[in-house]
Amino acid sequence: MVVLQTLSKAWGLAGLRIGMAFASEEIIEIMNKVKPPYNINEASQQLALKALQNVEQVNSWIKETLAQRDKLVLNLKNFDFVLDIYPSDANFILVKTTAPKPIYDFLVEKGIIVRDRSKVELCEGCLRITVGTPAENELLIKTLQQYK
Repeated sequence: MVVLQTLSKAWGLAGLRIGMAFASEEIIEIMNKVKPPYNINEASQQLALKALQNVEQVNSWIKETLAQRDKLVLNLKNFDFVLDIYPSDANFILVKTTAPKPIYDFLVEKGIIVRDRSKVELCEGCLRITVGTPAENELLIKTLQQYK
């Protein structure tokens, strides 16, 4: 078994494209035989090591994001144009709506960016909404209350 951990989202290091693999010594030996000859650059390594020293802070961010996601889901369920909200373990939610394109356009007009996934197979009618800060999430809900 190999457990992979990215340092992208929760750790705030998406631009580095860096992660870790945890496995038995035997599996790591095999992985080392097939990996490219160059490891990540020194600057990326230093940033990753510095980030790994802030586990408590990252855990706090994760807890806040999960709480905000749950609150966002509860608030979105109150809108008539929301048909379904799919379960998520991520920092975003997939929301099936009655009118994804008009809602998307309305939000863009108001300066709020979500992802229109309505033309993606199995995501028909859906908008992908990233969980933001409490203020950003509140603005989203207040803006959606203006949508007719």
